[in-house]
Amino acid sequence: MNRLGIELLSVFGMNPVEHVELAADLGCAYISSGLTQLPFNPHGYTSWSLRDDAALRRRLKEVLRERGVAISLGEGFTIRPEADMAARAADMDIMAGLGVLCAGASALEPDTGRVRDQCAILAELAAARGMKASLELVPGSAVDSLAAALNVVRHVNRPNFGLLLDSMHFFRSGGTVEALRALPPGVICYAQLCDVPMPAEEPDYMREAMFNRRPPGQGVLPLAAFVAALPADVPIGLEIPMLAQAQAGIDPRTRLAPAVAVAKALF
Repeated sequence: MNRLGIELLSVFGMNPVEHVELAADLGCAYISSGLTQLPFNPHGYTSWSLRDDAALRRRLKEVLRERGVAISLGEGFTIRPEADMAARAADMDIMAGLGVLCAGASALEPDTGRVRDQCAILAELAAARGMKASLELVPGSAVDSLAAALNVVRHVNRPNFGLLLDSMHFFRSGGTVEALRALPPGVICYAQLCDVPMPAEEPDYMREAMFNRRPPGQGVLPLAAFVAALPADVPIGLEIPMLAQAQAGIDPRTRLAPAVAVAKALF
């Protein structure tokens, strides 16, 4: 079963149709996508919006079908102070129309009680559209550990809601392969893969996460054990933003092809 994908953050502003073509050419089954272009665009791609461009949505659906790729994660459902997830119903409709498998959330809201409640709304919106929903644990956020993330899962208590485990965030937050293996069935619904040094060499955690991760095998994370401990049906997206290489003019295919080859060997 091919469950490897290429995440939105790895391609820095690439049009989603081109993103699908790249993933298929590299032998990947998935991409992740948001509805709008990321704010950093070192290659100078033309701006795009799946929210506003019906023709782009139609073309994306065509190329997904033609190339045998699916959108494993719909990104951008960030939980923010004073923002209500219920207002994202129209965005969720677009995601469902594109066949997105899972809506992904992270928490920029410091109130853990409100994070739990907003996740419950997201899970309800997703379930009504036949989708899963996930929450990503991120050090420095209100959901900064596996224990904190599990508390949210228990509160939401829906079969379509679970955790997104990113290898950088998981191990940097103190997670272990043993803890991963001990999780109850159904808790993990998505995973992301990258490598990093331990401890961190860069003082700005979020800058490292957004712009300076390493391909598998170029850090010290136990990625083979991480992959082996994940449920066998969970999509795994390569999230390896390498901004310095992009700014130096190295194209996404050249940056990502070696990482895809190494990642496939982990399965």
